[in-house]
Amino acid sequence: MSQLPSAKARKVLAALLRIGWSVKRQSASHKILERIAWPDYVFAFGDDDEIGPRMLARIAKHTGLAPGDL
Repeated sequence: MSQLPSAKARKVLAALLRIGWSVKRQSASHKILERIAWPDYVFAFGDDDEIGPRMLARIAKHTGLAPGDL
């Protein structure tokens, strides 16, 4: 079981921006995020989408997001 709770996509995106990610480009709800020394990450959620614990764990694995960042 993941330590990350479910959260709204806008909250997750704000946390990613706080830890050093930036929006490289955007097409509709698909945002391409970039960070130095990390591969680009596609964040494909609308602001009001609810992201569950399993998907948050996958996002954390690829972006370095920690439970305390939310």
